[in-house]
Amino acid sequence: MPDSSLHPPRPAPRLRKPLSLRATLFVAALCAIAIMWLNEDTYVRTNQTLGEIQQAHAVRRTVNTLARRLVEAESNQRGFILTGDRAYLEPYQAALADIDRLMRELTEIEPRVLGSGSEAMFAFRNLLSEKIGEMALAVRLRAEDRADVVNFVMTSNVGLQQMRAFHQQADTLLAQADGVVAERRIELYRLLNVSRFGLAAGVLAAFFAFFLYVNQTRALRQSDERQKQLLEAERDALESQVRERTARLTELATYLQQAVEDERAHLARELHDELGALLTAAKLNVARIKSKLPPDATELAERLKHLTETLNQGIALKRRIIEDLRPSSLSNLGLVASLEILTREFADRSGIEVEIAVEPVELDATSELTIYRMVQEALTNIGKYAKAHKVNVSLRNYVYHAEVSVQDDGVGFDPSQLPQASHGLVGMRHRIEASGGRLDINSAPGTGSRITGTIPRRIAKPQDQLAVAVASMSADSYKAPAPPLTAPNAPH
Repeated sequence: MPDSSLHPPRPAPRLRKPLSLRATLFVAALCAIAIMWLNEDTYVRTNQTLGEIQQAHAVRRTVNTLARRLVEAESNQRGFILTGDRAYLEPYQAALADIDRLMRELTEIEPRVLGSGSEAMFAFRNLLSEKIGEMALAVRLRAEDRADVVNFVMTSNVGLQQMRAFHQQADTLLAQADGVVAERRIELYRLLNVSRFGLAAGVLAAFFAFFLYVNQTRALRQSDERQKQLLEAERDALESQVRERTARLTELATYLQQAVEDERAHLARELHDELGALLTAAKLNVARIKSKLPPDATELAERLKHLTETLNQGIALKRRIIEDLRPSSLSNLGLVASLEILTREFADRSGIEVEIAVEPVELDATSELTIYRMVQEALTNIGKYAKAHKVNVSLRNYVYHAEVSVQDDGVGFDPSQLPQASHGLVGMRHRIEASGGRLDINSAPGTGSRITGTIPRRIAKPQDQLAVAVASMSADSYKAPAPPLTAPNAPH
């Protein structure tokens, strides 16, 4: 019989495991917070130090450019004084303008590098002003042809002494900027060392916490496996429910879509029978009234003419609404003629060039309506969003299926990032999938888009009939009867 004294010590480590796990997570959190704080503080101070170094280099660059432009201004000033040629004044004035601009930049940068109220900067500014004043005085005297005064100015050492003093003061500013750069570099190296050692300490602490965490997670693996099995069983049950509800929603969507088409057909019939009869009767009444007007009633004749035009517009609007609701050409003329009419009206309305290449297909009424609605929705989207110049619509006839494609050269889009409100493409896909087909969307930003729908044929077409149809199409070069319209901004 085993000794019972061996059993009591076993529960002790099990009771300590949750506490050790919490302590491990606490240590890891502290290490992470410390590393984040250290990195953020070092990052901010490093950026600040680098910015100060850049500003110090900007002071050096500006001071050197000022000295160079001052020398150029003095050279052109002396050229004008010696020769009297006013061609020297243009580069002289340009140099003075650059000196003024550079001085403003230096005034903005210098307080952040050398501090406000710098004596070296004050002396530098005074010497520069004196030198510019001395050059301006000499130029003005030379312009007034006061040769004696100009000779005195040129033979004296005033300009040379001022330039020497200016360059000495510029060297002082450069030395101060170099000192700032050296100090900030030392600070930058110190910050890098702090970041390096702090990161090393944080990594060691993180490794220690990770070691403790791994030891604790070993005891949780079995519990995780059991939980995983429970989750898999629950997932299977949820997937079964999702499949069932998806099938119901698909069936409901198909029913609603068919109900919409039935309602559209009913509304189209009502508009054609009721509204069409009313508009036609009104137009006939206007014609009767117009025929009974006296010859001198020109004003009433004009009004009746305008009323007749309004009624004609109403009849055309009614016809267009009926065609949008339920295309009569689809049942009267067939799918090919309906697509030709649809694309031609779209080209007339939008000003976009449309090329159509369709082959005669033999499909059931539902599949033909699906193809028509797909092309209609695709053209509507192109007119609204694509900014296209050219559209290609094609319908191909195969043995087991028919393929319809709408391609444009517009701005394109990312099919993986469609907005929630893109019901047109969703409805298009549902229509085709409800017919047993497939919808493919190929597009990318800036490359246009191509939407292809594949509709299966309920009964495979004999191969010989398909070959004859394709051969006849190739011989006749089947295209839209109306010439394509080019948009105003379409490329030629």
